[in-house]
Amino acid sequence: MRKDSYFSRRLASFGYAFSGIAAFLRSEPHARIHLVATIAVTAAGCWYKLSRMEWILLIITIAMVWITEMLNTVVEKIMDHLSPDYHPRVKWIKDVAAGAVLITAIAAVGIGALIFIPHIL
Repeated sequence: MRKDSYFSRRLASFGYAFSGIAAFLRSEPHARIHLVATIAVTAAGCWYKLSRMEWILLIITIAMVWITEMLNTVVEKIMDHLSPDYHPRVKWIKDVAAGAVLITAIAAVGIGALIFIPHIL
């Protein structure tokens, strides 16, 4: 195996990942909402000059919201593909995946409040 083929495959895998992110942003309204929220929260973090630890918590929180939303979308797309007609088990799977996003979003609001309220007050 040649070194350049290994590195070119790694580089290609980044391309696939960025392509997936772009597809997610194009196809999912919630993705665009998360993008706007991410930009707003990042701008607020710059405005209030957050500490290193606050940035760490904020970045982890933002990543968790994006990850759960993307995985929820994948679960929904897979289930819709495998079972285009209504099925109670498919509904349960999709509801649980959506619940994971809701829990993450609630945690993100709580973490955001804990970080930003002291700066605002």
